[in-house]
Amino acid sequence: MDKRRILILGGTGEARDLAARLAGRADLAVTLSLAGRTLDPAPQPAPVRTGGFGGAAGLAAYLDGESIDLVIDATHPFARQISANARAASATTGIPLLRLERLGWDEQAGDLWRRVANMDEAVAALGLEPRRVFLAIGRQEAKAFDAAPQHHYLVRSVDPVDPPLDAPDVDYLLARGPFALEAEIALLRDHRIDIVVSKNSGGEATSAKIAAARRLGLPVVMVERAAVEDGHRAGTVEDAVRLMDHVLGAFRKRGV
Repeated sequence: MDKRRILILGGTGEARDLAARLAGRADLAVTLSLAGRTLDPAPQPAPVRTGGFGGAAGLAAYLDGESIDLVIDATHPFARQISANARAASATTGIPLLRLERLGWDEQAGDLWRRVANMDEAVAALGLEPRRVFLAIGRQEAKAFDAAPQHHYLVRSVDPVDPPLDAPDVDYLLARGPFALEAEIALLRDHRIDIVVSKNSGGEATSAKIAAARRLGLPVVMVERAAVEDGHRAGTVEDAVRLMDHVLGAFRKRGV
């Protein structure tokens, strides 16, 4: 059987779940690409390629060189550069692109959200008076909060923040989700947190911090996703599999 070659741009739980769903299919040859930023990545269910491609042009060259039939961008909702590179490489090569992006969280009764567009706005939203801030945004953009050194920060990330913040009052916590609600409530209480800063990443693995803030009546500065129009988009792994089969079937009919 002539297998269709699928490249999954990964690094999320959805990418891992999708790779697991597709790896056992006899009609597909699946490669999962990881950026390599996580020092100790979780085990993956499909062959893994690690490292960058060298921008959009490098990704396009890889797609052509490996005879890829379909790219599935299942990166983090805030991994904007690789998603932009994937769109550009797809346009250059004509190889179809499918975006698997988990749905964001919706504000619920009892939530005290302040929605902002980026980290600079999140910093400003903390205000001038010193506060105890839980930064639940990962490590890559934590340095933005050096601009407000009057606050105490608790920074949680999978890998160490390197370089660390210059702000004088910072605690670091290394942990990988999923996180339980009661544990998140205890974390916020133990550290006497006044306010939470979070990206609207969606998903269940880290949603407990939002529920914990709701339970404790704490405000949340919520960094929203940038609006991007993609041609083929799925919000769940199941939808991605169905859409993938539809796209591959359409390309077979055109003789590609």
